[in-house]
Amino acid sequence: MITQLQLLSNQILAQKTPEYRRFLFDKIDFNERLIGILGARGVGKTTILLQYLHQIHREKKTLYIMADHPVVVALGLFAIADEFQKKGGEVLIIDEIHKMKNFEIDLKLIYDSFFSLHLLFTGSNAVAIDNAKADLSRRAVIHRLPVLSFREFLELETRERFDALSLEEILHHHTARATSIVSRVKPFAYFDAYLKHGAYPFYTAGQSSYLQKLLSASMQILETDLPMIYAIDHEKINALKKMMVMLCQSEPYDINISKLCGAVALNQRTLYKYLGILQAAGLIRILGARSSGVSIISKPEKLYLDNTNLFSIFCDTPKLGTVRETFFASSVAYEHTISYPKSGDFILDEAYTFEVGGRDKSFRQLKDAKHGYVAADDIEIGTDHKIPLWLFGFLY
Repeated sequence: MITQLQLLSNQILAQKTPEYRRFLFDKIDFNERLIGILGARGVGKTTILLQYLHQIHREKKTLYIMADHPVVVALGLFAIADEFQKKGGEVLIIDEIHKMKNFEIDLKLIYDSFFSLHLLFTGSNAVAIDNAKADLSRRAVIHRLPVLSFREFLELETRERFDALSLEEILHHHTARATSIVSRVKPFAYFDAYLKHGAYPFYTAGQSSYLQKLLSASMQILETDLPMIYAIDHEKINALKKMMVMLCQSEPYDINISKLCGAVALNQRTLYKYLGILQAAGLIRILGARSSGVSIISKPEKLYLDNTNLFSIFCDTPKLGTVRETFFASSVAYEHTISYPKSGDFILDEAYTFEVGGRDKSFRQLKDAKHGYVAADDIEIGTDHKIPLWLFGFLY
């Protein structure tokens, strides 16, 4: 019954995978029985699982399947897992699981039925595993994979290794850490390229096709993934696209909710719901709004694109200040809570207030902050509480 799937799996296994391993690979405990990797299209979720498959295939019996393959859809996950484990199968990898209806129930049944079978799956950022109907949150170990960090981009470009830095290291030892890095590489020889086309691993396939691939991936999220996961009518997809363009063209603090509602022909309640969905999908970042799941229930203070590369496909001339703030937010949000403070641009972990700007940015707006810092662009090495903006790209 699964012979065709096994042949396809063997064909995929025969293909070469990228040598570079993203930071998450070493953080995953592959001994867990149920592992999920969620993230936006193109960030490298599938690559991580294929790299693991290449590492273990001589020692374990494995099967890699794509959730939307016609045979998988016809047979169903449980039937495939049942036959696979009966034939001695040990590791089942399911790619893009969000494309299967009621996948949560199948995963729960497989997990509870076959104790010797290990399951690994990838899924869209927008899949709400924590609230899944089968209560997978108690069974699955879920990892979220963000876009490439500036540190990872430098590793790909220079083929050198750089250690990730903790926030505490950056706050208290940034001069020494930046000096050490600058002695090995000139960050500004690469920083602009990262901001424009370095956030997704597929940039390595060629800069000339990068924007087309990024546009295609973003449209697939909007036109395929989101309608599949949420009850969004296809005619409303254009409203989501218009929102992305308007957010791209505006400064974060210039967002006018009433104007946005009028432009996309949505009432405020529906607009907030769609903003929450765009954030869940990894396309935007919302600061200052209370939320329940994907439902935004209070006015957002600031709205950002998820990462700086998205400016290149949703607007032609983004404002420099917005690009800088977007880079900072994208870099710090993976491991830290980020909020909108009374003064300054951001507050991290409810403790550290940041103002983001150019090399001459002052501390005037931070005078009332107990722990205030400036993340300054255009400086290689900082002093005291003025920290190079690029260094925050080393947090993961």
